[in-house]
Amino acid sequence: MRERADIAVVGAGAAGLMAAIQAARHAPELSVVALDGARKLGAKILVAGGGRCNVTHERVTERDFAGSSPAAIRRVLRRFGVPEVVAFFRELGVALKREETGKLFPTTDRARSVLDALLRAAESAKVELLHPCRVTGIEATAGGLVVRGACGTLTARRVILASGGRSFPRTGSDGQGHALARALGHSITPLLLPALVPLRLPAEHPLCRLSGVSVEAEVSVRSAAGRRLAGSRGALLCTHFGVSGPAVLDASRHFLHARAADPGAKLVLSFLPGESAEAVDAALVTRAAESAPRALQGRLPERLARALCEEAGVDPARPLHQVPREARRRLARTLVALALPVTGDRGFEHAEATAGGVPLAELRLESLESRRCPGLHLCGEICDVDGRIGGFNFQWAWASGFVAGTGAAAALRHAAA
Repeated sequence: MRERADIAVVGAGAAGLMAAIQAARHAPELSVVALDGARKLGAKILVAGGGRCNVTHERVTERDFAGSSPAAIRRVLRRFGVPEVVAFFRELGVALKREETGKLFPTTDRARSVLDALLRAAESAKVELLHPCRVTGIEATAGGLVVRGACGTLTARRVILASGGRSFPRTGSDGQGHALARALGHSITPLLLPALVPLRLPAEHPLCRLSGVSVEAEVSVRSAAGRRLAGSRGALLCTHFGVSGPAVLDASRHFLHARAADPGAKLVLSFLPGESAEAVDAALVTRAAESAPRALQGRLPERLARALCEEAGVDPARPLHQVPREARRRLARTLVALALPVTGDRGFEHAEATAGGVPLAELRLESLESRRCPGLHLCGEICDVDGRIGGFNFQWAWASGFVAGTGAAAALRHAAA
């Protein structure tokens, strides 16, 4: 490994590659080195979107994210928005297509197209990629920031820390970046939790016997007192361990945060979104000659309807006019307000993002330079910013990588002027 570089990027995932490319393009005269501990780069990019890579979403605002303040997130996102991302990838030869959900995917439907384009862009910009080269320490000295790792020691005038959070640790984002940031004076949010993560239920719960059943549902996070704290609507997938699917993944970080502060917080499902228990009960009364699964036919899968009858204590074979009124009403409440006895989550190993990290308040938003350690910039998942499902976390990676990369390069150019 070379002994010195102008800019060292620690982490060559989505945010790190974008930061390195933009730094090298902004100031071609500077030497830019990107270091990563993985043998093969871009593992997270390759598995994203079922191997298709959901590059971004057609419309992204600060309201699609949690963590740091919305105003701070907005300032970064505005610097490199969706149109800029689309144009950037088009320039690299990767055309994007919009799907009905608003998600933007490469027209090839191959995540490899995205990764290969980024690696070609880095090579074209003369970014030196070093891997596997795990960074184990960064030290601020009078001569610059000294980066130490498996490849030796490198002194850089600027360092961009893009080493990720803790999600998918097998891809290399195992939390080492948080230790590096702490050693350089940064704090990490008190809570560091999986985000976009499936949730576990007791093995005997009826939904665990419906593995593979998917249904449109509304998922609400409620306090112990019943106040609605957050919610999402979309596909819910029943699994052998509990529940997953976009609606659950979006609600998961809010539920886990709520439960950390309020152990009585609940995750509540409505299998008939937008309907009240009273309206559902009235509809069941109009079909009193039929069994509950029959009355719900076309609205819910039969297996799910039978499981919810079981949960409510209603015999799924009996006509509704033979079901006691209170039991029928209990079924209606179960259909629109089923509180799940969540026992846990599937952990960072199955989480798509990390909730928590370095607060944006500790960074200068125009360049994402550290307020604690001059010359250090941070971007990507290491920051306390996590988005909902649908390409939003990639958009944060591209935008924050752009700001950190151009910010580091501009600072060195200004110093030389």
